[in-house]
Amino acid sequence: MGLMQSRRQFLTTLLLGAAGLLRSLPSLADIQYVTSASGAPVAAAVADGTIDFSLNYAGPNIIAIEAGLPIVTLAGVHVGCFELFGHEGVRSIADLKGRSVGVQAIGSSQHVYLATMLAYIGFDPGRDVIWVTSASPKPSELFADGKVDAFLGFAPEPQDLRARHIGHVVVNSAVDRPWSQYFCCMMIGNREFVRKYPAATKRVLRAILKAADLCATQPQPAARRIVDGGFTPRYDYAVETLNELPYDKWREYDPEDTMRFYALRLHEAGLIKSTPQKIIVEGTDLRAFNELKRELKA
Repeated sequence: MGLMQSRRQFLTTLLLGAAGLLRSLPSLADIQYVTSASGAPVAAAVADGTIDFSLNYAGPNIIAIEAGLPIVTLAGVHVGCFELFGHEGVRSIADLKGRSVGVQAIGSSQHVYLATMLAYIGFDPGRDVIWVTSASPKPSELFADGKVDAFLGFAPEPQDLRARHIGHVVVNSAVDRPWSQYFCCMMIGNREFVRKYPAATKRVLRAILKAADLCATQPQPAARRIVDGGFTPRYDYAVETLNELPYDKWREYDPEDTMRFYALRLHEAGLIKSTPQKIIVEGTDLRAFNELKRELKA
């Protein structure tokens, strides 16, 4: 599998690359890194067994669970993936009304996340903003060229925009409430795999959580490992990301709270009809996570 990941997978590769330091699994030769776009495509790939486990933003996972896809949420891993950038005239989410916003695709993590932000302040995501989707040029390039008014960035895009002094941050989900109070990236697994192989599932989850601890406590060695492994070319962006994101929150935050919060937001946005409790009952299995919270004490 190709190891040079897209921007949309940068945070996932930070954790997976760091997990290689831990030797939690008996043989790293058993691991394949499968490339995939974020959001709905990741949930679909886990559901059909192309991928056994992945990190993915909670929103597309919830949409997939309501649609009956056989995925299960196993854990919350970290907070703060996204930063909303704007040009002049965009100083708040409310300023997006009637303006153009660049995202990778409808159904992508960026689209779903910003839709929940819009719904949270009473906007209709389908009518109150102009969604601009583009594979080439990328939405970040459209924003840099002034062709869209706003852009929801995902590491390392915010680091790159700041380095180039392009636009300004409107919302940083790592620090701005309520977004900073909930997981963004959550660990999901194929339901049948999780059911048949609970011990293997727990070992994978242990490696990811220990990698999150490593990212929080030793960002420089973790970043060097990631670059040396070919997961990303920019050591400076990797270190900056690891220093900025709160990788140490997985012991404090409750994954069910995150599922409940985003299920409510997605309902407000008209993207799901199910109640939060139905989503939690049908699409979560936190047994291994809760065991590991006790076993992997800080």
